[in-house]
Amino acid sequence: MLRLIIRVLLLISMPFILLIRGAIYLHEVHHLAPIICILGGLGMATFLLTIYMLFFYGRVTGAVGNVKRKLWMAFFLVGIFSMHGLFFLSTKNVKHSKIQKKFLSIHPILRLSISTIIRFDQTLIITDSNRMPEDYRKMGMKSKKHSLHYKQKSGYIHAIDIRTNNRSFLRNYLIRGYFWIMGFNTLQHGGTGTHLHVSLSSWDRPDSI
Repeated sequence: MLRLIIRVLLLISMPFILLIRGAIYLHEVHHLAPIICILGGLGMATFLLTIYMLFFYGRVTGAVGNVKRKLWMAFFLVGIFSMHGLFFLSTKNVKHSKIQKKFLSIHPILRLSISTIIRFDQTLIITDSNRMPEDYRKMGMKSKKHSLHYKQKSGYIHAIDIRTNNRSFLRNYLIRGYFWIMGFNTLQHGGTGTHLHVSLSSWDRPDSI
């Protein structure tokens, strides 16, 4: 029974993993533009979803059916999911409204990963995203020369902070595991409050997290 549950969960999660992890692979290994990385991940997820459709349709009807139609249907579903994730963030999931207003300044791959996990954990709260050097001094911390919270040469911010206070250990562990599986860097930070720091590697600052 446990093995069956694991298989089902893996089947369900694989399109999401290919969508985001595939985009990160293109970003980190091939240094492609953000939009190309997203389209690459979208293509990988579409291909897998099409295989799912062909398999289940074949099991039910005994025939393959219209492959092209299923391909377009899969592309449409993944595309709608991605478009919503890239451009929408609810005020319920941010500490301050300015984070929501600056949502589009976050790297698209990181945006898509945030929106995806929020669908499964609607209580997730983003506490910070973009910063300036003086923001660290305002928080009583030493100013940093290099931070992925700053805008990178890609034109986007590559890091966010997620609230961990008043949340169970298991929930925080699963959230951190999700971002790790997807290929992001994760750190448990103190600073002005305990939080999970999640970042996407930057080409111009490869050692920064």
